[in-house]
Amino acid sequence: MSDTLLDPHRIVITGVGLTAPNGNSLSEFRESLLAGRSGVVDYETRYMGPVLAGVCDFDEFRYQKRKDRRRGTRAGSISIYCANEAVNDSGLDWENVRRDRVGVYLGITEHGNVETENEIYEISQFDYDTTCWSHHHNPRTVANNPAGEVTLNLQITGPHLTLGAACAAGNAGFIQAVQMLRLNEVDIAIAGGVSESIHTFGIFASFASQGALAQHEDPTKACRPFDKERCGIVVAEGGGICTLERLPDAIARGARIYGEILGYAMNSDASDFVLPNASRQAECIRLALSRANLQPQDIDIVSSHATATEQGDIEESRALASVFNEHPAVAINNTKSFIGHAMGAAGALELLGNVPAFDDRMAHATINLDHPDPCCALPQIVANEPRSLERAECILNNSFGMLGINSVLIVRKFPAEHGGLYN
Repeated sequence: MSDTLLDPHRIVITGVGLTAPNGNSLSEFRESLLAGRSGVVDYETRYMGPVLAGVCDFDEFRYQKRKDRRRGTRAGSISIYCANEAVNDSGLDWENVRRDRVGVYLGITEHGNVETENEIYEISQFDYDTTCWSHHHNPRTVANNPAGEVTLNLQITGPHLTLGAACAAGNAGFIQAVQMLRLNEVDIAIAGGVSESIHTFGIFASFASQGALAQHEDPTKACRPFDKERCGIVVAEGGGICTLERLPDAIARGARIYGEILGYAMNSDASDFVLPNASRQAECIRLALSRANLQPQDIDIVSSHATATEQGDIEESRALASVFNEHPAVAINNTKSFIGHAMGAAGALELLGNVPAFDDRMAHATINLDHPDPCCALPQIVANEPRSLERAECILNNSFGMLGINSVLIVRKFPAEHGGLYN
């Protein structure tokens, strides 16, 4: 075995578990993306009535008892489903894995709002008598809840963290896992991002007050990134979780390898609470490329963050143009156009939706891009129909969030000659 394959700093993805509004496995999700199938539907939320949302429909009780689900949270339930799916998919001999050497690192945009809103509503029916307040409130609302619920379910005794990184959180979960594996703090990392956001009316109300909540008579056409007629964010729930391992360990057990995490970066705009900054985003992209020892022309697919907000799409377009304008072969796509904005899960789901391109060499489209905004004029955008690629070896995944937090992750196809491949 070559020395490069023995490098413990090389980190690979060996298992995938997900639930999205248009699929409950990677194969279902990918099929929907290539077929142009949206998961956005009409939805009712407290006090506001009809809105649009990306809603997941997975079996909450496949890996969880009803008693535990009642005690826990929707974010925890999503996390448990996705983590178990990832572990099963990885081929790990889980019964013989040292659980104290497993870490759980999950990104999330916000947590605790769902439970707090629900419990306040409940006590309002009893004249706000706090003796009716749920004794489960504290463990439901602590920030580490989603990752902690996974450790309880899978009997993991290693470290766990839920990482608050706004809508950059999905990438942040992977980045934390990579760092902990390289530091030899853990041998296996269960990492990614989750969101329960559609279950809090507050997020809908806040976006509505900003004039940033999407509306459309056809829910499937509501999320329109880069389109001149875009009208705002469609809130979604979901989860994308992977098992990550050091490359020598994965090869030693003959694991299937979906891809190698080659580079990453995080930075801050330090300029506004909600308005993004194209210059800082471009700096984050360039830093990730530098750490991966890549040039812009080495990237085959850019998974854009674009949320279908007016200025947000423009700023990211400027950032992408400054890095990739001289490289017409790169394919730029957007997953939110299919499922809405899955907040803490967005970065993870958007990456995973593109990973099968290593095998099928197709870049899924950005749907609903009928009237491209001249201010978002990127000739590399894959619009409405998937694009066949001559090469599909490197994916760059953008994920940006409020308070100016930016994250970029680069994943590379694992070389065929080394075995253990995605196929």
